Amino acid sequence: MFFKFSESIQELGYFILRIGLGFMIMLHGYPEIAGGMERWEALGGAMIHIGIDFYPAFWGFMAAAAEFFGGIFLMLGLFFRPATIMLVVTMLVATMMHLGIGDPFIPKASYPLELGIVFLAMFFMGPRKWSMDNMLVKKYGRRY
Repeated sequence: MFFKFSESIQELGYFILRIGLGFMIMLHGYPEIAGGMERWEALGGAMIHIGIDFYPAFWGFMAAAAEFFGGIFLMLGLFFRPATIMLVVTMLVATMMHLGIGDPFIPKASYPLELGIVFLAMFFMGPRKWSMDNMLVKKYGRRY
């Protein structure tokens, strides 16, 4: 084996991934959630690419909330798996939107697809050791 890392170094690497990706997706979601009804309707219009054409403002708000609050939850490691699933769905809709409007796969549609794959992998890995979810398990003995 070329490199051998201790468990704590592996946890540090995952922690850096979780904090960095959570921070960046939160930054991306902030202008969307702060944009108000007009921005939410524009975002929610992407749902037409998967056959949903009603309540675009609601869907836009949900996408903005998934990114903004999902990023915060990723950083904290709190409600981690629900947050990652919301982000996976948001990234899949974004991918379908880019493909539906004729954007080239690279770079437009591939970016949200790549993020969706990372969020899906994080769902299966869980929040790991340095997370609020893990602290709650230690304190209360159950997962949330």
